Amino acid sequence: MNAFRTEIDRASGETPARHSPRAVVIGSGFGGLAAAIRLSVMGYQVQVLEKLDAPGGRAYVHKQDGFTFDAGPTIITLPHLLQELFSLCGQRMEDHVDLRPMSPFYRIRFDDGTHFDYSNDEASMLAQIEAISPSDVQGFKDLMKASARCYELGFVELGSIPFETIGDVIKALPNLARMKAWRSIHSMVARYLKHPKLRIVMSFHPLLIGGNPFSVTCVYSLIHILEQRWGVHSAIGGTGAIVNALVGLLKERMVPIRYNAPVTRIRVKDGKAIAVELDNGELIGADIVVSNADAAWTYRYLIEEKDRPHWRNRRIEKGQYSSGLFVWYFGTNTQYKEVPHHMMVLGPRYKELLQDIFKNHTLAKDFSLYLYRPTATDPSLAPAGCDTFYALSVVPNLSSGTDWPAITERYRDAIATALQDSVLPNLKQHIVTSRVTTPQDFQDRLWSFKGAGFGLEPVITQSAWFRPHNRSEDVKNLFLVGAGTQPGAGVPSVLMSAKMLEQVVPHALAFY
Repeated sequence: MNAFRTEIDRASGETPARHSPRAVVIGSGFGGLAAAIRLSVMGYQVQVLEKLDAPGGRAYVHKQDGFTFDAGPTIITLPHLLQELFSLCGQRMEDHVDLRPMSPFYRIRFDDGTHFDYSNDEASMLAQIEAISPSDVQGFKDLMKASARCYELGFVELGSIPFETIGDVIKALPNLARMKAWRSIHSMVARYLKHPKLRIVMSFHPLLIGGNPFSVTCVYSLIHILEQRWGVHSAIGGTGAIVNALVGLLKERMVPIRYNAPVTRIRVKDGKAIAVELDNGELIGADIVVSNADAAWTYRYLIEEKDRPHWRNRRIEKGQYSSGLFVWYFGTNTQYKEVPHHMMVLGPRYKELLQDIFKNHTLAKDFSLYLYRPTATDPSLAPAGCDTFYALSVVPNLSSGTDWPAITERYRDAIATALQDSVLPNLKQHIVTSRVTTPQDFQDRLWSFKGAGFGLEPVITQSAWFRPHNRSEDVKNLFLVGAGTQPGAGVPSVLMSAKMLEQVVPHALAFY
């Protein structure tokens, strides 16, 4: 125990010896890896602690029966945010990661069998819109102009602000007013487009970060511009190849990642984070702690309530959380070459289904799916002549009370039937490997509060200053990165949360 005491004393400043300040990063998801890289460049001695047996967090990789399955994130936009991390280490991303542009970005297949290929090819987009609803062509052009305004006002001018004070919000109010940020993204789209299919095509994006298009702020329409200007990419080797490349950067910088090391407590003394405690009772001292764990879980379970007057249990539990995710990973002994890399397979309902998921917290019998076929771009992710897939269904988080262990197989089979009847003929006879993740797994394995896939839902009352801050409001020298903090969910936002540390973390010299 004396050794542990020494660690804590050094971290709390009670030992006068000079040392490179120590940063402990909890979690090795995209946020944790990016944070560790940036902190090491800032002069910190960094250690990453990971609960699982391998890096990635939600971007973990499953390997099974010769198939490679990306567990979570599959869509890469704003690749320059990744390039920055390599540049900070004096390297080129292109020497480590092979990113391929997608075309189309996504195929949206409607329940009637028709589809729309969404891309940044303006001519193709306009031709498809005209074929569906000629009167909506001008509306689409006007929508893109409105989205460009949201991009300038919301991303360029506000995207890098950590929103630590109410003053930051006051300064942002004119921009929020110009964007009419109180509107939902669906209501904004509906103002310009009349055909229901086109309204779906141009409003579904928040579902990819756990938000309801009928309640998430229209500021998220800026995603259209991000995708148009920088494209949508996928990595050869899967998203896991990016994770491995970032881990490689840390290895070169002599930043260790310790696996199978779940943090169960952040120790606080005099209002300051001074150490973390592992599930085996081991204490690791730190000058700063950066949590890439789920933000709500971090406050609710890693910090004693007496040390967090702002994020009390009641406030955490009353939050409006994102959807849950049911993900079925499967491999086939045949190839479905007509299925693109990214595809949305929509069910018969849209608004009503979202109402069940987000408002009623009810698991409906019908569903819409995101179907991911990475072997469309990289056949090496499956044995020769085979395909790797995952089918993701947006479902209620654990607030629904769904008994997932009891119904998992029935729900998976319903998805298999729907895919077999639509885009993957004879699917069931070709499945050779399978695994499933449910909201219960998100809670039990990933320690995601209420099994939500993306933390707090990105409605306007849970965004910016109203979202957990990158610099903890409650505990000095505690910082947060990842989907649950600023600026929000999705790989680009998570990488930006790590970049925001440069504005809020003390310079290393401040500890000397």
